[in-house]
Amino acid sequence: MSDYKNGDTASWDASQVRRSQAGHTGRSQGNPSQQPQRRRRKRRRINPVLYILCVLVASAILAGVGWLLASDLCAFSRDIPSTTKITIEITADDDMGSIAEKLQDAGLIRYKWFFRLFAAVTGASEEVGIGTYELNTDMDYHALIAGMRSSSGNLSAETVTVTIPEGYTVRQTIALLAEKGVNTEEALTEAAQTGDFDYDFIDNESEDLSRLEGFLFPDTYEFYVGHNAEDALDRLIRNFVSRMDEDRMTQVEESSYSLQEIITIASLIEEETDGTDQANIASVIYNNRLEGSGNKQGTYGLLQIDASLLYALPDHTGPITSADMQTDSPYNLYQNAGLPPTPISNPGLASIDAALNPNSTDYYYYALGTDGKHHFSTTLAEHNAFVNSSSYGG
Repeated sequence: MSDYKNGDTASWDASQVRRSQAGHTGRSQGNPSQQPQRRRRKRRRINPVLYILCVLVASAILAGVGWLLASDLCAFSRDIPSTTKITIEITADDDMGSIAEKLQDAGLIRYKWFFRLFAAVTGASEEVGIGTYELNTDMDYHALIAGMRSSSGNLSAETVTVTIPEGYTVRQTIALLAEKGVNTEEALTEAAQTGDFDYDFIDNESEDLSRLEGFLFPDTYEFYVGHNAEDALDRLIRNFVSRMDEDRMTQVEESSYSLQEIITIASLIEEETDGTDQANIASVIYNNRLEGSGNKQGTYGLLQIDASLLYALPDHTGPITSADMQTDSPYNLYQNAGLPPTPISNPGLASIDAALNPNSTDYYYYALGTDGKHHFSTTLAEHNAFVNSSSYGG
């Protein structure tokens, strides 16, 4: 009989059972001595000094970037002198990206991407509109956007392009703007008569359309459909002011004429020129007739310009008659010496420059030939001979 005793079972403890099971498992999967043994990875301890240093450097960088962005947002430390005025033009082709680029190029902002982000968050595209705006370096982002706000619409509103020809009168300009849908003729006429335009050369006490004559600069413009009438006219005047740059204004100041008188002369040139002879006509108008000894040539200071007489007769048709020349009007330069009381149209730069820089000639007369060009004469006899010739195209 076996020596095995039932009581021996109790001597098998749990550790023996586990070793026995592990042995069987090992034999079924291979030699346990060939199994890779797991090693515990030791955690690397971060140097606390290095950690604090990294945090401080990162914080300093973020603080520096934040300060730069905040400075730009609040208009601190601009690169150009404080309160410098800068003109920005926004067209229908612009978006907030191109507007930000214009502001950056002008020195009004530093970070166009940040301005675009600010504009997107604040919905600036719904406020900013086409037009010409005078901004300055004291303006923060909020003020810049407010300064480019249009009362007529935003960048997504319907627009219309209008080209105003040189030599158009105020009435013709208003009619063209109305035809293109900028606003009604009635609203534009009322604005021209009663609008308050903040320029020294415009008489805000007058309600006559002629107060704007000469100052609605002929050019190509973009307007909103239904544009504010007074603002639409003001845009033309602002363009005139920008074209009369420092050099031209210096020439005006150095002349013996006021700005209004120079523009009046320019308007006479504009209405009389064949497109190539502005400086010669200028010499006839005021170098010789206004300031020269015109009495010797039978002019006696009378400009005798048909275009000025016709300005006083807006409904006139056909050739000018002797009866027309008797019209009682300050614009009748057959009866009144010197200049008319206001410009008679809105001249372009070529005529303005001719008024400022006339040619030096002995001409006292000119007449349009059959070739479409003006022919100039120094005496009345020469002038009459040309008028009576087959070359005269009058």
